[in-house]
Amino acid sequence: MVQQQSYDVVAIMETWWDDSHGWSTALNSYKLFRRDRQGRRGGRVALYIKQTFDTVGIETKEDGVECLWVRIKGKANKADILLGVCYRPSNQEEEVDSLFYKQLGNVSGSSAFVLVGDFDLPDIFWELNTAEKRQSRKFLECMEDNFLSQLVGEPTRGGTMLDLLFANRDGLVGDVVVGGRLGQSDHEIIEFSIFGEVRRVGD
Repeated sequence: MVQQQSYDVVAIMETWWDDSHGWSTALNSYKLFRRDRQGRRGGRVALYIKQTFDTVGIETKEDGVECLWVRIKGKANKADILLGVCYRPSNQEEEVDSLFYKQLGNVSGSSAFVLVGDFDLPDIFWELNTAEKRQSRKFLECMEDNFLSQLVGEPTRGGTMLDLLFANRDGLVGDVVVGGRLGQSDHEIIEFSIFGEVRRVGD
């Protein structure tokens, strides 16, 4: 599917990969960034980016937060684009949420920032930016503190919106489409465009 559509970037949540999957995860002409869950099953995230882009992964401490951060270099005099991919399990403890908010605060100062992930907070009502649960309200507060706008407008699993897309400036992300599924997943695919002039290797 990735080869057919020729996506520039593909983000995958809940890969369930471990060290034994190295041979089966490579995709021709894509660079793979991944975080596997150490010592237990489930979770984890991966990001494929076309090898023609000039990219660098940002190291963060292994602290239970299931996130990847990758900087895509901009053309001369153009902003780099920082891309974050996260998976937040429904039973995540508040202290891990706090570590995520700290990570987010450290990286979101980038002038062009895009965050995508499965955050598993079904009680948030995005049209009014309200939520029933304390953890969800804290999440909303953090997104506001980092000037992030949420861009998905329809359910991504059953009748709920679990998979979200954020950007820190108007016009950075557009053409958002929800629909279709990958393999056995019960989550919808989110397709979108990032509008930025990025450096290609050899530029």
